[in-house]
Amino acid sequence: MEVLVDTSVWSLALRRPRGNISETEQGLTVALGDLIRDDRVRLIGPIRQELLSGIREPAQYDRLRDFLRAFPDQPLGTADYEQAAQCSNQCRSRGVAGSAADFLICAVALARKWQILTTDADFKTYAKAMPIAMYPLAGRSW
Repeated sequence: MEVLVDTSVWSLALRRPRGNISETEQGLTVALGDLIRDDRVRLIGPIRQELLSGIREPAQYDRLRDFLRAFPDQPLGTADYEQAAQCSNQCRSRGVAGSAADFLICAVALARKWQILTTDADFKTYAKAMPIAMYPLAGRSW
């Protein structure tokens, strides 16, 4: 099964120094490496944009941009954005708020039957309101 990897996991694996991560974070980076080797990682444009935003050093930006080019953006269409709005409405009706980007991730994963790999605990809350599938990770703290 394919896995849509959220910004939080990419950022953890690609930007943080190795010595400053917890055991759970280490597990996430290992899982990401395994998924990359198995060609199961999926990326969408909004996540790519988040990852590349805020990088001050042009050389660092170029390195990250070039690395991420190995993962083509999955095409998004009108139905994905409409589904994201439905996800938002469904969660809101249950008292759960979230960002447009998070609900787009949920919509894309739902439509394609993908799992989501993230460190963002908001997705655990979204999963109570809609049937998103989280990538299973032993020892996940949330």
